[in-house]
Amino acid sequence: MANFGFVPKRRLPPGVSIDTTNARSKTVGEKPTFAKFWKAGQLCLVPARSIYEPNYEADPKKSRRYKIWLKDGPDFANAGLWRAWDARADGLPPGYSFTMLTVNADEHPLMRRMHAPNKEKRSIVIVPRDHWDDLRDCRDPEVARTFLSLYPAELMDTAPRPRRAAKQPASDPLV
Repeated sequence: MANFGFVPKRRLPPGVSIDTTNARSKTVGEKPTFAKFWKAGQLCLVPARSIYEPNYEADPKKSRRYKIWLKDGPDFANAGLWRAWDARADGLPPGYSFTMLTVNADEHPLMRRMHAPNKEKRSIVIVPRDHWDDLRDCRDPEVARTFLSLYPAELMDTAPRPRRAAKQPASDPLV
């Protein structure tokens, strides 16, 4: 198992708050947080059945979460970057953390509908199943960049997340 977020919150200095759940593919090799691991080829696959993104189409001031999935299969994998942590100083066993790689989605028919109005649209990188081994085994950052593209919109689907009934528990899988 691994921590979602490249820098676990317990590793951040007091008063520092950064979100490392995603890394921009364009700059991942330059940013101090990610560069060493990108250059070492520490790529991974992040399994998923669906993802959720905020959508502001109905109300530009308030988002509604939309579920996004692939039409052609029950699961998929996102391109990610991983790192190991030596947590013995914290009294914890060694562990791992990861981030998902993203690309610009301003022109993608489905993903450009997500996120706040007038903001850059971003999308995780969904890796086609026949490229899973190639990406996971790739150690050359320039070759790895060839995998970092948008998934075809016609193979994806989306729908608003069902609103939870007042008495429905938050752990309900449809939420």
